[in-house]
Amino acid sequence: MPYFDAASAAPLHPVARQALLAALDEGWADPARLYREGRRARLLLDAARETAAEAVGCRPDELTFTPSGTRAVHSGISGALAGRRRVGRHLVVSAVEHSSVLHSAADHEDRDGTVSRVPVERTGAVDARTFGQALREDTALACLQSASHEVGTEQPVAEVAGACRAAGVPLLVDAAQSLAWGPAPEGWSLVTGSAHKWGGPAGVGLLAVRKGVRFAPQGPADERESGRAPGFENLPAIVAAAASLRAVRAEADAESVRLRALVDRIRTRVPALVPDVEVVGDPVRRLPHLVTFSCLYVDGETLLRELDRSGFSVSSGSSCTSSTLMPSHVLKAMGVLSEGNVRVSLPRGTTDEEVDRFLAVLPGLVAGVREQLDAPAPSAPSPAPAGSLVLDTLGRRCPVPVIELAKAIEGVPVGGTVTVLSDDEAARLDIPAWCAMREQEYVGEEPADRGAAYMVRRLS
Repeated sequence: MPYFDAASAAPLHPVARQALLAALDEGWADPARLYREGRRARLLLDAARETAAEAVGCRPDELTFTPSGTRAVHSGISGALAGRRRVGRHLVVSAVEHSSVLHSAADHEDRDGTVSRVPVERTGAVDARTFGQALREDTALACLQSASHEVGTEQPVAEVAGACRAAGVPLLVDAAQSLAWGPAPEGWSLVTGSAHKWGGPAGVGLLAVRKGVRFAPQGPADERESGRAPGFENLPAIVAAAASLRAVRAEADAESVRLRALVDRIRTRVPALVPDVEVVGDPVRRLPHLVTFSCLYVDGETLLRELDRSGFSVSSGSSCTSSTLMPSHVLKAMGVLSEGNVRVSLPRGTTDEEVDRFLAVLPGLVAGVREQLDAPAPSAPSPAPAGSLVLDTLGRRCPVPVIELAKAIEGVPVGGTVTVLSDDEAARLDIPAWCAMREQEYVGEEPADRGAAYMVRRLS
């Protein structure tokens, strides 16, 4: 069964398994002790730290192992903000950061800090100049991911780092998705990563803090990991994480070329095979193994379930697969279609045959889901126009409001309008996205008794 969700968690690398088993026998003792078993454990921990530091591009004494990538982000942000509290309490983040960064930002606001969220372009990338303009005299820290967890777009980290350096602001880079492919871009002050993203065991993260960066670990003091990650180290998992990072990095050049070609095939073939599809993210500046696309008139949860039944494990940022019924904050910030969203992220070893079979089954599955929802056919004949319309889709969730809009638009004359009443948050994103794909005019949104009224003018 092809597993196409490596961006969530990559399968355990064979080297990680070997190192884990070996470390279970050799690395069980307390590395802080001076007896033989403790010294042996300490040697393993020091070797793992040197290996990971080399891969990250920092000194070993700058790197700390944490219980997870999320903990690394939380500790990095809180420690940097505390270390620079005399400068100010302003934090700058991009609008598409991983939830761990955004949760830290929200917590900072709850503690009377201030946060600026920098918008992104339709590709999902920030504009470096706009990011730089968000920096202020009281900015204590800036955060920018190296590449998007959701759409794969690479961020202009080096350019943003230059603006931060000029302003005297440290930059924290979440490099969880990109560390398997190479070191974090130059210019970072703090960097975080997560082992299960590169084929290591879950439960190991890393936090690197450059010498000279003001940093004050928060919480009760602890003598382990420079006080930045309290508690007994999970040494076998740390050893496996470092060994697998070195292994995947050694394979990165060849595997990057191979997987990029497979992803290019998906990016090209899906829009040709499936009508009404938007491939999102930057087509060039992106991770080699990840592609995201959205299908009009499709319930994302149903599509993912059908793909699973056909033997493919993929994920989605669609609001239709969320318990909150809210569109992904990343897709929302990008202003792209969210319904029927599919993220394909290929693990090492993915074959041409697996990708070809995915492309073979996808069109039929999408068509089947659209048929269940009574979606309009791609080339349905146009009935005679009969004036402007108001559609009441209150209480109905994505993609139903857009499906009803698509069916109704042909029933108004060119220049006429269709007003969609909806209380589904996804409509605020998907109706303008549909207009852009269909070359119709999105007039705007007005408050309604329940939800909002979205007005669309027919142009053709």
